[in-house]
Amino acid sequence: MIREPSSHTEKAFKALYDTVARLRAPDGCPWDREQSPVTLRGDLIEETYECIEAIDEKDPAHIKEELGDLFLLVTMLSYMHEQEGLFSVADSLTCITEKLIRRHPHVFGEVKVKDSAEVLDNWAKIKVEQEGRKPKDSLMDQVSRSLPPLDRAYKLQKKAAKAGFDWPGIPGVMGKLEEELGEVTAAIAEGDQESLEGELGDLLFSAVNLCRFLNVEPSVALQRTNAKFVSRFKHVEKRMKETNQTMKPGNLAAMDMFWEEAKR
Repeated sequence: MIREPSSHTEKAFKALYDTVARLRAPDGCPWDREQSPVTLRGDLIEETYECIEAIDEKDPAHIKEELGDLFLLVTMLSYMHEQEGLFSVADSLTCITEKLIRRHPHVFGEVKVKDSAEVLDNWAKIKVEQEGRKPKDSLMDQVSRSLPPLDRAYKLQKKAAKAGFDWPGIPGVMGKLEEELGEVTAAIAEGDQESLEGELGDLLFSAVNLCRFLNVEPSVALQRTNAKFVSRFKHVEKRMKETNQTMKPGNLAAMDMFWEEAKR
């Protein structure tokens, strides 16, 4: 049985919709009126990663704020298409609701499943048999080409692994990573920039594969490392300023010392 939304939830959705409509009205906000689905693509990616960061921080207040930003962008993008008469915000919401019910017959129907793997198998069959989706010629075609390269590499590898094309264990994955590092070293010695680019790509791909094998999302792991780097670098800047030293190559020893201090 599907729970009915509370009146508070319904009012909150309506208030957001009405606010977006007001911003996009002829006498609304000039900036909001100038935006299009194309101009908001970057914002959608950026806000998604900010939401991931908030989730990593386990900060409910921050998560609430970032999810709100995503709700805004999704509503704004849907409303833009509503203004063009292509589909309405309600159409988009109805579409996803119907899809969820259709693809979960084990919840909303009589189908029985034993685990999440069987759920995913049924999901794929429903897309073809009930929704008329044409089966892809290759498993690789099921992975969107518009994904950021790091995320696309991860998903390509997951698809290949699902078909049985995978390493038997961690030693093989580690060995491949070491092999690719050796090839990067050789490319550096050769001084061929094009070859170096290719070998570095292979090294990154192998590092992503190790993440996948160990059940670590590479983009999330890299996001955490980026945040750690920023925190430590800010500490170095602060300490250099406190000791009246300039951030420059000649003061690398001092910066290294403060970097180690930040790590501790």
